[in-house]
Amino acid sequence: MKAVKKFHSKPQPRKNRISILLNDSELRALERYCDQYTVTNRSRLIRETLMRNILKRFDSDSPTLFD
Repeated sequence: MKAVKKFHSKPQPRKNRISILLNDSELRALERYCDQYTVTNRSRLIRETLMRNILKRFDSDSPTLFD
């Protein structure tokens, strides 16, 4: 598995908003995780986790030379 490289030329403002709905058990799990691992920015956690999963999927779905 390839490591995901971070390319940060300059900070880009976040101006697009999405919202998600969680059921009670999902919210409890998120809150428990944040408490256990002292996460202070849930937005950042969700954003980075989501993007990591998306980039990993793109990487695994990309065609390779010998497929």
